[in-house]
Amino acid sequence: MKLVFMGTPAFAAVCLAGVLETEHEVLAVYTKPDTPKNRGMKLIPSEVKLLAQNHGIPVRQPASFRDDAVYEELKVLAPDLIVAVAYGKILPQRILDIPPLGCVNIHGSILPALRGSAPVQWAVLKDLPQTGVTAMYMSAGMDEGDIIDVRTTPIGGNETAGELMERLAPIGAALLKDTLAAIAAGRAERRPQDSAQVSYAPMLTKELSPIDWSRPVRAVLAQIRGLNPWPLATAALGATEFKIYEARPFPDAAPAAPGTLLALTKQGLAVACGDGAILVTRLQASGGKAMPAADYFRGHPIEIGAPE
Repeated sequence: MKLVFMGTPAFAAVCLAGVLETEHEVLAVYTKPDTPKNRGMKLIPSEVKLLAQNHGIPVRQPASFRDDAVYEELKVLAPDLIVAVAYGKILPQRILDIPPLGCVNIHGSILPALRGSAPVQWAVLKDLPQTGVTAMYMSAGMDEGDIIDVRTTPIGGNETAGELMERLAPIGAALLKDTLAAIAAGRAERRPQDSAQVSYAPMLTKELSPIDWSRPVRAVLAQIRGLNPWPLATAALGATEFKIYEARPFPDAAPAAPGTLLALTKQGLAVACGDGAILVTRLQASGGKAMPAADYFRGHPIEIGAPE
């Protein structure tokens, strides 16, 4: 088959690499425009763009598919199938109508659960026991298309969203390769999604970052894991605002008001939650570097027993 691949982050690049191992021809790669980053606001290409360039595949970075010239350019390519993986742009119906075999999306959840832009992060934030990757035919509605196949995996008790994303990427790549083979052979399934099981995974924002210490231990730990690597959970400990990278349960803590600083150990700082306590083991002070909490507080004494 002749394909057009659309995607942007590392997750998508792993899937593209899998496609390049098959006999299918990638006519072009579409990815989001380069993003300005860091203090110098240097334009940084996406992982997908870099991989495509390394393989000599034409790269296109349209700002919008509503531009008639962009539509015509894609139509001239005449792909049999369009594959989208974490592209970050909505495809209008006229784009979906171009390939005769349709458009396929690889989505990082067990659809119809967690439709939206951040399914992997929300699986962790919601403290779900498992998640997965779904291959689906794309439709005009967001992640509403018929399901082709699903692969599932348990979520580790200490796994961050970033770690889970890395682990899901090769699962998604394998699923995509199998999906392409099924479509080429004319044996791909189509199963409508159950609308009664729909949930959503909206884009992450920094408004999700502040920790509410009155919440249960499991919820606070899920927040810390689910927001790592971005935007990260935050909390004021003593008089300093921190980004919290890692934490774990602190068992057998004496009852205390949520936010109370209970103990400073060789492993980190214990903080009371709504139904127990956690031990913050890795953090970053504003303007500083991420480091083990115990190391930071050796050089920056903090008053134990003080609520945050």
